[in-house]
Amino acid sequence: MTNIHKTAIISKNAVIGDNVTIGAFSVIGDNVKIANNNIIHSSVCVDGFTDIDESNQFFPFCSIGSIPQDLKYRGENSKLIIGKNNTFREYCNANPGTEGDRMETLIGDDSLFMVGVHIAHDCIIENRVIFANQTTLGGHVYVENNAVIGGLSAVHQFCRIGSLSMIGGMSAVENDVIPFSLAIGNRAKVTGVNIIGLKRANYTKEQIREYSNAVEKIFTGESISKEKKKFLNSTSPLIEKLLLFIDIDSSRGLCKYEK
Repeated sequence: MTNIHKTAIISKNAVIGDNVTIGAFSVIGDNVKIANNNIIHSSVCVDGFTDIDESNQFFPFCSIGSIPQDLKYRGENSKLIIGKNNTFREYCNANPGTEGDRMETLIGDDSLFMVGVHIAHDCIIENRVIFANQTTLGGHVYVENNAVIGGLSAVHQFCRIGSLSMIGGMSAVENDVIPFSLAIGNRAKVTGVNIIGLKRANYTKEQIREYSNAVEKIFTGESISKEKKKFLNSTSPLIEKLLLFIDIDSSRGLCKYEK
C-alpha cells in the first residue's frame, strides 16, 4: 500500500510504484519514476528525468535529480538512474548527466551514502560502495564495486576508484586509485593493499601476498609499463584485475605508490 503524506507535492505525470512511502513536504517532479518499496522521508526533492528502482531509502533534505552544477549544461533531458537497496542519508545530492558525456548518471545497488554526499553529473557508481559523510565526487568519476571513501574526501573529475579500494578520510584524490588498495592524503597516494577488505572478501593469504608483491614491484620498478609485462601470464584474479585497470586509458593517470 502506497503511503503519501497529505502535504507532499506529487506531479500527476510522475510514476509511483506500489508500497511507496512519501513523507511530509517532499516534492516529486514531472519526469520521475519511483519503483516499488521505496521510502522517501520528509522534505526530499526528486526532480528531473530520474528513475529509481526498488527498495531505496531517502532521508530528509536529499536533492535527487536536480540540474548539474556544470556551466556547460544547457537544459538537455539527461537522466539519473538509481538501482536497488541504496540508502541516501540526510542532505545527499545526486545530479543527472550531460551531453558532454553519456547523458546519464548511474548509481548501482546496495550502497550507503552518508550525510551530505555529493554525486556530480555523469558519474558511474557500481554496487556495494560506502561513501562516508560529506564525500564529494566531481563529474565523470567512475567508482567500482565495494569501494569505500572516507568522510570529507573529494574526488577530482574523471578519476577512477578501483574495486575494494579504501580511501582515508579528508583525502583529495586527483588520480586513479588502483583496485584493492589503500589511499590517503592531500594529494592522495596509494599506501598499501586493503588486506582486511580482501580477507573479508574471502581471498586467500597467498593471493593477497602475491597481489601485494605485484603492486610493489610494478609501482617501484623502472616503469609501470615495463614492470607490468612481468605479470602478463599471472593467473591471479587480483593481478588480472590490476592489469586491466592500468591498461584503461585515463586522463588522470595513476595515484603514486608510497609505502
